[in-house]
This record gives sequence, structure tokens and C-alpha cells, in this order.
Amino acid sequence: MAGESDTNPFRYGALALDDAFTDRAREIKELTADALSGQDVVLFAPRRYGKSSLMWRVSQELVKRRALVAEVNLMTTPTITRLAEKLARAIHDDIASRLFRAKERLSVFQGLRVRPVVTVDPDDGSLSFSFDAARRPEDVVATLERLLELPGRLAGERKRPVALVFDEFQEVVDIDPQLPRLMRSVFQEQPEVAHVYLGSKRHMMHRIFNDANEPFWRSAKQVELGVIDTGPFGEYIERQFERTGRTIERPAVDAVLAHTHGHPYATQELCYFLWQRTAAGEVAVAADVRLALGSVLNSEHAHFSLVWDDASSHQRLLLRALADEPGHPLSSDYRRRQGLPSASSMQRALQALEQAELIGRDRGRAWISEPFLAEWIEANDA
Repeated sequence: MAGESDTNPFRYGALALDDAFTDRAREIKELTADALSGQDVVLFAPRRYGKSSLMWRVSQELVKRRALVAEVNLMTTPTITRLAEKLARAIHDDIASRLFRAKERLSVFQGLRVRPVVTVDPDDGSLSFSFDAARRPEDVVATLERLLELPGRLAGERKRPVALVFDEFQEVVDIDPQLPRLMRSVFQEQPEVAHVYLGSKRHMMHRIFNDANEPFWRSAKQVELGVIDTGPFGEYIERQFERTGRTIERPAVDAVLAHTHGHPYATQELCYFLWQRTAAGEVAVAADVRLALGSVLNSEHAHFSLVWDDASSHQRLLLRALADEPGHPLSSDYRRRQGLPSASSMQRALQALEQAELIGRDRGRAWISEPFLAEWIEANDA
């Protein structure tokens, strides 16, 4: 299409939508089937694995099948009142608007303990909802409880499947310590609603859903989102170059994936800079990947500098060692080779870095999981 060759087809940072989204066919099929069956799901994944992009694609599939999908990002709802406001808007825009004519949509909010104030945006006609924060806390909580019940009631009356999606769900504890219990008490009475929980802080999400003392313990199917297989990802990279009037040699594709190991965000980011270096009609070769990596590290320098400044001395020692040699940092041989202090000091450093999602661990082996951090440490001799 005209003009496509001037637009970089790779996306990182924002949602990967439409042509920028790749693979995940199995996950899309599984999550779509779960939602249509009313199955609650918690999606575990490290940061920047594309949880939100995947859920956006699943939502598209659900809408095609006449399902209703409403989403609230808890990162934008620091209080019970704000959560009620965001939830009311999601219910209006994504559920009521598909079930009722315009004049009837606001009627779904009749009977709320606190009546919402509805404001119309004069530019686009969209509605926003607000609740009087000065009202008694118990009134606001009762209003939120009623709103949480609405998706199931509305969809049930029209016999439509419905999914209620909560992004950054780990924030639920900070909004109000009693909120998880309230939500769970409502949701366990909604077998017809699929509740989908996404979160960017894995350790907090694991605690919410895997701690026997938590209300959401074992309440949802748990899905671990991994990296994208390098085979399909390699084909995607080649297609993106080809459709924008460029070519990438297979050794260059292999070099990209050798750095990123199929990490969605990292692969998109490295390919973004590689594409930028490749003019229309030209060919990207393996040597170009090293130059593109330099651009990535320059772009990420401010972020990694903050990460490094925030790390303790023992955490920095461990990061240096893992950048040089992924392995078993609690073993005496590894610590001797890398000049690391005691195993107890390294254990504390490991726990802190894993909680910050900078490293990964499996059966005693550790590695730096933050994309390009290892390369930045080596390049800057940190």
C-alpha cells in the first residue's frame, strides 16, 4: 500500500495491534474459549511480554462472537471511588451500549446507593461518571458492589457471554485492603461471567492467587505466558521487512533472536532500530544487528542507569556476574569464579532482583531477564 514503506512496522512500548501483533495463536484460542465458557483466568507473565496486547486481540475475537467485554485498568483507580467511576464508564460504553438504545443506557445505573454524575464531553460526545467522594465510605462500597454485579445481570438477561477484564490487578490491595474480599464475594456468585486478571508484578499476582490466606486463592485458571517461538517470530520479522519494501537476510533474523530469545518487547525494539537503519530497497544483514543494538542501548541508557543507581552493592555484583555468566550464583564454584561474597548475601540479592523482575530463576540457575540489561552492563563496564 502507498506510504507503507515509510512507516516502521515494528512497535514497542505501546500495545502491539493489528499488523504489529504476531503469533500467540494458541493463547488466543485458549483464552477465547475460556471466556466464552465463563472461566476465570489469571494471566501470569514477566513484564513486557505482551499481556495487554494479547488480551486486546482476545477481546476482538470475543466481540466477533457476540460476547460483551469490559476492561478496567486498576493502575488508574487509586481509590474505591475512582474504581467505581471507571467501572461505571466501562459498563456503559462496552456493555450497555451494545444492549440498549442510547436513551435507555443510563437506566442500568438506577438503584445505586450513590447516583453518578454524568458528564458529556462536548468534543466527542463521550460520557464520564463521577461519584461524590464526600459520601459515607459504606455508601461508596455498596455502590461499587452493585456495579460489580451489573455485568453478570445485564448479560444474563440478554443471554450474552461477558468478560470483565482487570489490568494491573495487583493494585487491588493498595486501593483498599478489603477490596479483594468484596470482589471475590461478588465474583463467586457470577458463574456466567469470565473474570480475567492481568498484572505486571508477578510476585504480587502469585501471592494474591496462590496464598491460601488470600480471598482469590485458587479462584482462577492460571496461565503462564512465555516467550514467542523463534520460528514464527522469525517469519514475522521477514514479513514485516518485506511488506515495507525491505529485505532481511536469515542470518540477521537469527542474530536478532539470539539477542532477544523471542522476548516480544525486546524483539520488536531491536527490529525497530534495525528497520530504521535499512532504507527502502536495501537488505539488512547480520552486521547491521550489532549497530541496531547500539541504538537500543543508547535509547535505554537513562532507564538502565536508574536501575543501576537503585541497586545495592551486592545486587550490582550479582548483576555483573550474571551478565558475564548466567548460572548458579549460590554455588561455591560460581561465587569463587565471579568473586562474589557469601551465599546468604547473594540469596538476599537474588530475592530482591527477582522481585524487581530484573532476573529469572529456575532450579537454582539465574539469569538477567530484563531485555538488554546484560548487554548494557557489558557495554558500560558497569
